[in-house]
Amino acid sequence: MANIDIPTVSSFRFLKNANLILRNPLPFHRENFQKLGDIFQVDLGFRKNVIFCRDAHFAEYVLKKNHKNYHKSTIQTEDMAKYLGHGLLTTDGEQWRKQRRMVQPAFHKKQLAQLLDSVDAAIKTEIDRVETGKAMDIFPIFNDLAFQTVVKSLFSSAAGQEEINILQYITEAAQKMLVKELRQPFKGWWFKLSGKIKHHLELTQEAREILKKIVAERRQSGQRQDDLLDMLLDARYEDGEAMSEKQLIDEILILFTAGHETTSNALTFTTKLLANHPEVQDKISSEVKEARANSEDHFEFLKNCTYTSQVVEESMRLYPPVYFIDRVNLEDDEFNGIHIPKNSSLLFSLYEIHRNEEHWKNPEEFNPDRFEGGGNKHEPYYFPFGAGPRKCIGNNFAMYEMIMTVAELVSRFKISAPSAEIEIQPLITLKPKNAIVEFTPR
Repeated sequence: MANIDIPTVSSFRFLKNANLILRNPLPFHRENFQKLGDIFQVDLGFRKNVIFCRDAHFAEYVLKKNHKNYHKSTIQTEDMAKYLGHGLLTTDGEQWRKQRRMVQPAFHKKQLAQLLDSVDAAIKTEIDRVETGKAMDIFPIFNDLAFQTVVKSLFSSAAGQEEINILQYITEAAQKMLVKELRQPFKGWWFKLSGKIKHHLELTQEAREILKKIVAERRQSGQRQDDLLDMLLDARYEDGEAMSEKQLIDEILILFTAGHETTSNALTFTTKLLANHPEVQDKISSEVKEARANSEDHFEFLKNCTYTSQVVEESMRLYPPVYFIDRVNLEDDEFNGIHIPKNSSLLFSLYEIHRNEEHWKNPEEFNPDRFEGGGNKHEPYYFPFGAGPRKCIGNNFAMYEMIMTVAELVSRFKISAPSAEIEIQPLITLKPKNAIVEFTPR
């Protein structure tokens, strides 16, 4: 079969649109997908190309069927690792496989069931802060809620509020600095010269010292809390060895980052969608009342909240917090007649795959009913947590947290919004912008 040429966007056109792309690349992506098809490449100049794709079958091939030939890009393995260390999110190859096998048991459903009391308490504490009768940006509350949930699940009560505040500030400051470096690579020299990178690396070292202290105190206490920290301390490699202290801290830092930002984004988008659909709120409210009456524990409650789960799934279809996945192939490859030279940069747009008319009827419409019976039927073209062996290890934890949060929120309040518009800010994750809603007691 003859090789199929990939349509190319010229470096001239890319540079001409650079400012718009910097602010929001999604309209540029959509325009090219509509004009050039499901796969195109952008010539960045200096013999550098990036292949953009919204072909779900190609994504499935790369993420599942031939995943060993496709590694993460340097954005994660170098740029993110500079601040977060080398854990599950930022490693590849044998090191990743070794860590994944070790950490996986801590995220088994039976283990997570032990954390649900802590999750529930953290959610209720943050939702108590919601003020009724006034328009407010909901994102800061969900941002705090998601961070508190991760901290309580990791450490129970081992971390004081002052330590939690410092850890949250440092985690978010490092993320903001990383966004600046990735979005403005031409300022790299200035970030180094001005000491900005050095300052943020010092901040992450401060976070490491706080975490070392918490770990040391847990070890010395000899008392079990059956939280994620205990599970990580119990974990062993195949040779019986435990994680080194450095590796343990790396994994905890990554749990902070990956475990709170994506969840707070998804909860904010979900709340904005609910504000636009009061009939969906009413269905959730009825379901939650019935589930609470017929559930003996949190786990049973979650099983009974099927429609609430559908709402979260549909929200992540329209606004996937991880809105792109990037990979680099180790060796030459071919997919459906398209030759992929070794070391090609590939970027899969989950945002576009989730809105592709080939797979979704009325894709721009918010319709939780499409997930009736669970999300598995959409698996070949639905990737809110990635796919294949590198699917997010915390996907069950995140779903439990989001379902419990939406259930609590809707059972207490009716949600409205002064504007139906949902604004987005695509950074490393897909972030909400100006998420203004209003709550009234239900």
